Amino acid sequence: MGGGTLDMTKGSPWRLIVQFTVPVFLSQVFQQLYNTADALIVGRFLGDEALAAVSASGPLIYLLISFFVGLAMGAGVTISRYFGAGDYESVSRAIHTDVMIGLISGVVLTFVGVWLTPTFLRWMGTAPEVLPDAVAYFRYYFFGILAVVLYNICKSIMNALGDSRRPLYYLVISSLTNIVLDLLFIGVFHWGVWAAAMATTISQAVSMVLCLIHLTRKGTIYQIQLKKLRVDSKMLGEIVRYGLPSGVQNSVIGFANVIVQSNINAFGKVAMAAYGAYSKLEGFAFLPVMSFTMSLTTFVGQNLGAGLYDRAKKGSRFGIIASVVIAESIGVVMYLTAPQLVALFSPTPEVVALGVRQMRTISLFFCLLAFSHAVAAVCRGAGKAFVPMVIMLLFWCVVRIAYITIVMGIVHEIQYIYMAYPLTWSLSSIVYFFYYHFSDWVHGFEQKAKKAV
Repeated sequence: MGGGTLDMTKGSPWRLIVQFTVPVFLSQVFQQLYNTADALIVGRFLGDEALAAVSASGPLIYLLISFFVGLAMGAGVTISRYFGAGDYESVSRAIHTDVMIGLISGVVLTFVGVWLTPTFLRWMGTAPEVLPDAVAYFRYYFFGILAVVLYNICKSIMNALGDSRRPLYYLVISSLTNIVLDLLFIGVFHWGVWAAAMATTISQAVSMVLCLIHLTRKGTIYQIQLKKLRVDSKMLGEIVRYGLPSGVQNSVIGFANVIVQSNINAFGKVAMAAYGAYSKLEGFAFLPVMSFTMSLTTFVGQNLGAGLYDRAKKGSRFGIIASVVIAESIGVVMYLTAPQLVALFSPTPEVVALGVRQMRTISLFFCLLAFSHAVAAVCRGAGKAFVPMVIMLLFWCVVRIAYITIVMGIVHEIQYIYMAYPLTWSLSSIVYFFYYHFSDWVHGFEQKAKKAV
């Protein structure tokens, strides 16, 4: 089979999931360090306006790349399914199709991101004093977006094959590179906000190159060869079938977050800086849960591909419970240490006060967010990506935007924006609970095969 793969159809389910999760978690930590390092260093060296500029760009960046990250997740499901079934020829075709899609997507995103940056940020109501720095940060970030897309695709390929260690090693190197360059460009050279984005771009290119070096190794089932790079119609169909719902789901969540950011922007740069600080902290806090959900998708995909239904159920139960317990424990810690955590990003009392207010409104409900993400991961691994797309489109986009729009029209108070998150997480968790317990999600691949015949 070649090095760097893990067959999750044999052995103790919980041990395999944990074995896979730990490197994924550490990888996610270093991934999160990219923008967090930017925010910390920018906030400390360049002030609250610069921190607000970086924060304003975050939701928009996520919106534009999230669709393609979702497609990569669909490719991961396709690859893990064929890997679990022992069909290595199909694994190779899926990998080459996935990489080709990434190359095309990266070029398109570079053009769109660089060209339309000012328009997007004005649509979001970005404060005039923040706009020049936000435009500069956004544009420099998107000059390197091809590296971001290809890295995510390479990571999804390796994860689908059970390899969660190499993405970790590569991210450690690139994240440390990013921190060093941030300190050099901003702390030593005293360049502007754009330099933080340039440091991130260079660092992401490093991780992409390291991934591609590994995936072009000869004699492996995953070897990428230039002559084989093409869009295979059958594999494209499967990647789109499993990945399009995830891509749409990510995009609508990203769109909802842009709407939330736009409403936050209306409260000024202090509110923007506080929201940015909280977002970075929540990103770190939720990494263990996201790591478990990535493991669940791979575990369920490989085992259902091999026809091991009871084993898939057993592993999914462990992953869901572990995610919920870990998320709530982190939420309690964040609630208790909120002032100290927010102060890491800004010493300004008004920024700290608003950040603490948001954290203490939301953090005790992390268990609901974890439950929704865990069941969504099981659905994706089972080839049922359409289900989480519909649930999250309804509650995390439509209901969230409707709630904020109506409430802000009645009471212009920032606290009600913060409350939108626990409210919509509660609604999605209720629906996921019933779907997981009462639907036949374990036979998703078989049902699709019958329809195709």
